Amino acid sequence: MMFSSLAPPAGERGLLPDQRGRPTPWVIAIMMFVTLVVAAAGLAVANAARLLGESVAGRYSIQIPDGARVAPAAIAAAGRVPGVSAVSPVPEADVRATLQSWLGADAASAQLPLPALIDVDLGPGADPARLAAEVTRAVPHARVLAYGEQLGPVTRSLRALQWLALGLVLLMAAATAATVVLATRGAFDTHRSTIEIMHGIGATDEQLARLFQRRLARDAFVGGAAGAAAAALVLALVRTVPGSLLDDITGGPVLRPLDWFLLALLPLLGTLVAMLVARATVLKALRATL
Repeated sequence: MMFSSLAPPAGERGLLPDQRGRPTPWVIAIMMFVTLVVAAAGLAVANAARLLGESVAGRYSIQIPDGARVAPAAIAAAGRVPGVSAVSPVPEADVRATLQSWLGADAASAQLPLPALIDVDLGPGADPARLAAEVTRAVPHARVLAYGEQLGPVTRSLRALQWLALGLVLLMAAATAATVVLATRGAFDTHRSTIEIMHGIGATDEQLARLFQRRLARDAFVGGAAGAAAAALVLALVRTVPGSLLDDITGGPVLRPLDWFLLALLPLLGTLVAMLVARATVLKALRATL
């Protein structure tokens, strides 16, 4: 039904002559481009936050300062806890490689005291409090930390970016609606004499509103398609850039097929919103002037 509204019947095509070079489609194209890029970024960040949370669920770290000698006792204590599915010490080479990003070459010094790090995976029903109690009983100065707590600032930052993206998308939608209102009012004022004549010979408000909503729907459809094409090109180029932070977090593409489907719907939703806003604007103007 929406697509049929884009092409007016033959008898109505000359009632509101098209003005070539109207800026409305270009403005809508720019807004749709920004909306799609921001929406894609928001979906990517939301997926990254979700996958990051799922990847660290049930994962804990045992940290023992300068505790290489007592690490076996901590490993044995953790292994005795019901529900523990895996206990794996972090190799010393991996610890030094991590410290090297902060300390540089000094991290390779044999005199540098290294903490003992042990990764623990808890299965369903396992009690983290019991894990902490058993480990600290065996090694009093050990610390048991949840990966989720350690990555809390990262997860919260991703969530904040997700809501920021949603807010920007809503702002762009409001700006697009305002553009359609201004364009509709401009077209209404331009063709006011024609509207008065048509109204005088029996044209209803619904028929007049239909003329304007078709014009604005065409502008929105053309602009939305152009903006979507540009956004698709940009997103395709971004996907070719190696070393993406979100790819590193999630271990793969951050946009699912469902996300691409939702993005593809935005230009169509924009066209529908333009039709409804144009219709409401014209009906309000008709009631106020005729």
